[in-house]
Amino acid sequence: MGKPTGFLERDRALPPRRPVDERVQDFREVETRLPVENAREQASRCMACGVPFCHSGCPLGNVIPEWNHEVYQDEWRAAAEALFATNNFPEITGRVCPAPCEAGCVLQLENSPVTIKRIEGAIADRALEEGWVEPRPPKALTGKRVAVVGSGPAGLAAAQQLGRAGHEVTVFERDDCIGGLLRYGIPDFKMEKSIIDRRVVQMEAEGVSFRTGVEVGADLSLSALRDQHDAVVLAIGATKARDLPIEGRELEGVHLAMDFLVPQNRAVADGLPALPNAQGLRVVVLGGGDTGSDCLGTAIRQGAASVTQIELMPQPGGDDPDAWPEWPMVFRTSSSQEEGGDRQWSILTKRFLGDEGRVTGLDAVRVTWEDGQLRESEERVVIEADLVLLALGFVGPDLSRLTEGDVEVPRDGRGNLVADTERFQTSLEGVFACGDARRGQSLVVWAIWEGRQAAHAVDVFLMGESVLPTSPLD
Repeated sequence: MGKPTGFLERDRALPPRRPVDERVQDFREVETRLPVENAREQASRCMACGVPFCHSGCPLGNVIPEWNHEVYQDEWRAAAEALFATNNFPEITGRVCPAPCEAGCVLQLENSPVTIKRIEGAIADRALEEGWVEPRPPKALTGKRVAVVGSGPAGLAAAQQLGRAGHEVTVFERDDCIGGLLRYGIPDFKMEKSIIDRRVVQMEAEGVSFRTGVEVGADLSLSALRDQHDAVVLAIGATKARDLPIEGRELEGVHLAMDFLVPQNRAVADGLPALPNAQGLRVVVLGGGDTGSDCLGTAIRQGAASVTQIELMPQPGGDDPDAWPEWPMVFRTSSSQEEGGDRQWSILTKRFLGDEGRVTGLDAVRVTWEDGQLRESEERVVIEADLVLLALGFVGPDLSRLTEGDVEVPRDGRGNLVADTERFQTSLEGVFACGDARRGQSLVVWAIWEGRQAAHAVDVFLMGESVLPTSPLD
């Protein structure tokens, strides 16, 4: 425990975000870094609880009190060693993770948890900039070949761990760049893509190979992949979006969220125009989660005339910590929602309105929730729109082309790949599954956990035993 009275002397403080009028003019990161001295002050608030409930929110088993202590003592390199021991990519989770660890912090009972996420990001960024995070190629090769399909956080974590175990690892990605939804799903104003590029360089130096523009199941069959490798890890994510098949869905101007976000991310990367584009349009976003918020922030930066974000569920309450140490359902405002737009709650869209084949609005109804059941009211709501974005979440992996001969890759009732959390192996010998493809749409921190755990399971499958670490929460 760095400072026994730290939590009594210091209030929770977050690093400032860039001013709204400045940041909506570009796609650079909104969050600024927690300065060194401020990070030390915030780390001093950690109480080093006898039972650190922050661990209950972090599947990676990050030793949070330990690296908080090191930061307070100004031992940043020691803090980095503790952090990177359990998390392959803390510079990513320090930016885009919703920080369930903070919900479990004992100080959350007073609504002022330790700023764990920002301290984590500060440690990771400093370690990478100082050159403390060097490539760790294996001391010896095993002669085993592993294919990892998908280069999101689960695939990258699995690939890095397996490469460090001495296996010859190749990552196959159907897009033209590595990163999965980290690359093209998350806007640059939340995470600039140089973060991913830096990791790819490190992993290549460790011996991992990357093949982009290769879709397994189309360009290369799963059968061929199995024939050429000793093990295959399917980390293809849950990219199949939830649609809204109601009247008017076919109208021009109604798009899935990723059909809007991905072109903008590509535009930032290569300078080409992003289409569809919200400039001068009345935009309606259906969905109040992170993806909906990303659509809102992107539409504002593109110059939308107005943006309305609609949520089916009722507006959450205030800052009641009664759920501690579980994730509290409280009212939150994202950085994008700070920038403008109108948020509306408890609205169910019944049909899209259009004229001459193009969307002009939506016809909706207000709803109430009674004992968890949705009840439609008689109050109708008509909202004008030139562009409607469906940010309704994802329903599982896209397995339309991924087959094994005449046998479909096994999946559960929700459409996810079937594999347990001990062996991570599907019913196909030597074929493993991890990340959102196995567990369903989830958080980046869970994806990294799954990748690390699956790597351990693959190493055991190939070698009979493994020295790769597993999470203490396993």
